[in-house]
Amino acid sequence: MTGMIVLLLNGPGSAGKTSLARALQRTTIAPFLHVQMDSFLSMLPPRHDNHPDTFFWETTQEDDAPTTRYQTGPLGSALMRGYRRSVAALAHEGWNVIADDVATANDVDDYRAVLAPFRFLTVKVEAPLAVLEAREKARGDRMIGLARDQWQRIHAGIDYDFSLDTASLTPDAAAKRVCDYFGI
Repeated sequence: MTGMIVLLLNGPGSAGKTSLARALQRTTIAPFLHVQMDSFLSMLPPRHDNHPDTFFWETTQEDDAPTTRYQTGPLGSALMRGYRRSVAALAHEGWNVIADDVATANDVDDYRAVLAPFRFLTVKVEAPLAVLEAREKARGDRMIGLARDQWQRIHAGIDYDFSLDTASLTPDAAAKRVCDYFGI
């Protein structure tokens, strides 16, 4: 079905993508599935946690703050390609999809290729570093320093259709802006 919409919410950890996706599900005219990158990461067996074949990281001190650099191995890359293709498979089956991701420019190029038959909309989800780090600490379920690394590099080289700074918007207000902008 080529009339389906795939809405990519892309940004660093703790930017508010998941909260925004849930608000969008309440706000959009048509129903949307919410497919999270984190759900795919949670499928990995525990022995592949911090493993060079999947995903591995190192925390260092930069500017007197922890920075956790996350890297992707070959099986991790394959998992993320599978994630993007599963989003496309759901759209092929007649579902509108909200994809919640921390994607690089190469990843977004791959999304564009596999989602060419659909209306693919990209939303840059961001917040100032201090806000991301405060949210990261408050959540308690994230590696401290991950937002700092992603904030520095995640949006580089990506042309977005729409941008949101979630620092001063509630998820519902942000969702309304997205829906109004795209007419969804």
